[in-house]
Parts: sequence; C-alpha cells; structure tokens
Amino acid sequence: MRLHPGETEAVGWRVVALLDVVRQLRDASPDVTGRPRVIAIDGRGGAGKTTLAERLREAVPDSAVVHTDDVAWNHAYFDWGAVLAENILHPLRRGEAVDFRPDAWIAHDRPGSITIPAGADFIWVEGTGTIRGELAPLLDASVWMQGDLDEQERSLVARDGDSPEQLEHVAKWLLEELPFLSREQPWARATMIVAGTPRIDHDPDTELVVAPPTSPQVGRPTRDAPP
Repeated sequence: MRLHPGETEAVGWRVVALLDVVRQLRDASPDVTGRPRVIAIDGRGGAGKTTLAERLREAVPDSAVVHTDDVAWNHAYFDWGAVLAENILHPLRRGEAVDFRPDAWIAHDRPGSITIPAGADFIWVEGTGTIRGELAPLLDASVWMQGDLDEQERSLVARDGDSPEQLEHVAKWLLEELPFLSREQPWARATMIVAGTPRIDHDPDTELVVAPPTSPQVGRPTRDAPP
C-alpha cells in the first residue's frame, strides 16, 4: 500500500458494527453535555469520507454533517481552518445553532447557507484536513480513513471525470494536499483508523473495517474498544 511519508500502515484490521463505531467515538469524550459531540472524518480526496459521514448521519438520530468543501468553496484548498473554527465549531461547542454564509458564497452569489440546528447529538465534520493541529482542541474525536494513494487518485478521476479542466483541478489539489497532510500527519492523532479501501468481507451498510486501538497508527485510544 502506498501511503504518505511518515504514515504507517495500520494492522489488525477487523469488522466492527457501525453502531459500535459510534459508541467508541462517543466514549472518547464521555463528559460532553449541553452540546453536540463534534467528530472529524479525514482522509485523502477520494477516500470515502462523504459516504462514511452520510452513513453515520443516517445511523445516528439527531446528527448532522458539515462538509468542509462548502467552507473551502472558492476560498482555498486548505487555508480554511480559522473560518471553520470561528463560524461553525465554536458556535457548536457553545450549544448554538449555525447559519453561516461564507464570504465566497456571498461574492459568487451562491444561494443558501451552512445550517445546523441546535440540539443535535453528533456533528460529523468531513473533509481532507479536518484533523489538523489548530482544530484539535475543538474536536471530541476523529476518524482517519486510510487507503492506498494510487487507488484514491483513481477514485478521484472516476468520481469527478477526466476532462482537462478536472484533471488540472486534481493536479493542483494534489500539489497542496500531499505536503499538507505530510506536515500535519492527521493519522497520528486520530481516535480511530477506518479502511478507506477495505480488503475484508463485510456488510458495507452496517459494518466498517477498522484498526484496533492498539494499532501503532491510532494516536488517541478510547476508553473502550468495540467488542
């Protein structure tokens, strides 16, 4: 498996029920009251972050998803940490609703806003670059989706097309993504490692393939491991 410089391949992969994964992430922050738990889902472009976030949202009542692509839209590939923290994460941690129109949305007449009602139990914040040092104090737990870099690059092309414009976009993205992730090493501080390209048979609707908390890749072991 081709990984980022400094990233160790996780070992001991096993199949875990989706709701047991939720329990493990919840147990990583047992003292949260009066506000939602904020869980980051990070990984390379094409790793399956959006799909995982939607599965978790469907599995957990009163949860919502924040896509960092919406925060970064027409703003920057990765220089959006302060915008996310000030306008979304800090209000969530105060137990407040979010209704945020980024400056780029206003400048480019994009309709709507990023909205999260008050009273949610979990907020899944998905996007490449969410498990970064500057946001760590605002996250209650985090998931790193590990996968082969070559497979994920192929997934990006298959998902977004191979037009010249799109290939140029992917090339520019990778020029920033690879050094950013190699510098931040989000896998080293993640609560849990999930296989972005699982090689173990499982039910993709109800199960995930995860590395155990004893894996050398997992930087924030939780109190209880899934059974």
